[in-house]
Amino acid sequence: MFKHILVPIDGSRNAIAALEKAVELASLVKARISILTVYRHHSLLEASFSMVRRDTPEPMDDSMRAYAKEVAEEAKSRAVELGAIGLRAVVKNGPVARGIVSFAKENNVDLIVMGGRGMGSVESYLLGSVSHKVTGTSACPVMIV
Repeated sequence: MFKHILVPIDGSRNAIAALEKAVELASLVKARISILTVYRHHSLLEASFSMVRRDTPEPMDDSMRAYAKEVAEEAKSRAVELGAIGLRAVVKNGPVARGIVSFAKENNVDLIVMGGRGMGSVESYLLGSVSHKVTGTSACPVMIV
């Protein structure tokens, strides 16, 4: 059955619901869980806004990485509360859907369990674009919660 389950996390309620379902499933089939948070590099437009400030702001990527680590660690803590064992939390930078699919392939993931809609843009709320892209490009099964 499943030996390695990947749960992409963005901090949304749907992602946490997917994590809870993955922990439940993992306990039934004795699978390990990887929690993955992928953050995108900030745009040049955002960078240009940061250049006009008087004080030197923290680089946007550093802020985004720190937030992604916080989201991943909170998810890991929640999974442990639910009884998960042998799990890890990973943070990556890049295009979100592509990062999820490549992580799954590189780490021999048997199943991806993810929320249908996350914390993305308005289009993501309407279309669930990341989950749609992952289901269309993943070589392993994807469970949408």
